[in-house]
Amino acid sequence: MSDPAPGSRSGLGASKPQRGLLERLLEFLHPGPDSKSELIETLADAEQRELIEPESRQMLEGVLRMAEMSAGDVMVAAPRMDLLDIDAPYEELLASVIDTGHSRFPVFEDRRDNVIGILMAKDLLKLQRAPELNLRTLLRPAVFIPESKGLNELLRDFRTNRNHLALVVDEFGSTAGLITIEDVLEEIVGEIEDEFDEHDASGSGIYSLADGSQRVAGDTPIANVNEAFGLNIPECDFDTIGGYVSHEQGRVPRRGEAVRLHGLNFQVMLTRGGAVRWFKVSRVEPGDGDG
Repeated sequence: MSDPAPGSRSGLGASKPQRGLLERLLEFLHPGPDSKSELIETLADAEQRELIEPESRQMLEGVLRMAEMSAGDVMVAAPRMDLLDIDAPYEELLASVIDTGHSRFPVFEDRRDNVIGILMAKDLLKLQRAPELNLRTLLRPAVFIPESKGLNELLRDFRTNRNHLALVVDEFGSTAGLITIEDVLEEIVGEIEDEFDEHDASGSGIYSLADGSQRVAGDTPIANVNEAFGLNIPECDFDTIGGYVSHEQGRVPRRGEAVRLHGLNFQVMLTRGGAVRWFKVSRVEPGDGDG
């Protein structure tokens, strides 16, 4: 039996080809990024050199940012959760499903903080064909996670368990909000609009909702907001309504928070990249006060 060829290890198969002198020299002269911020700068440079598309860079940056985010950062806060009451009449349940357009709903009993399961909207149709069915038999188990659960781990759980919604609990065990697989994916690919999303033909960034309120993009120009709501917010200091609200609040408000300004209630629907993506804006009812 002949001796193994020089440079190889007996019994371990062929060795990997060694890097050439030129490759090692290039690596020495242009070392890879040592931190996440340097990696993001490298991606931006690659986009400028047209090595990758802008959409690809945004997705890669989204993946990097998501690694540092938790469920509490992107969840829908408890006050904004659309829930169903287990004791509500069928007609009321159906109306809620139609109005909101969600595919899954947490179901509570007695009080909103007591979630007993998840109802698929499609399962509600079974009650129409078989009224004798008990709604409880249609509920699916609710998944509870802590606010601190990382989005990377949560996405992996969603995929493994084929579950698309989880309830977020705080350190005291109370319901803090909910999060869906769509919320997680939007941190990577950007906002995912579906057939229930309204489209603004005027391009003003202001959308009318079914309940009479308005959905306003955070990057909507102040001038458009002034015109739509009859306001006189100074346009010289701020370009967008998101910047103005954040300034008045002293920070970027979190998802689910509400800020009252000029007789309007600005409720944060979605944040991304350290800025408000969407507000739900409604008039403050007389007697409710103003911020």
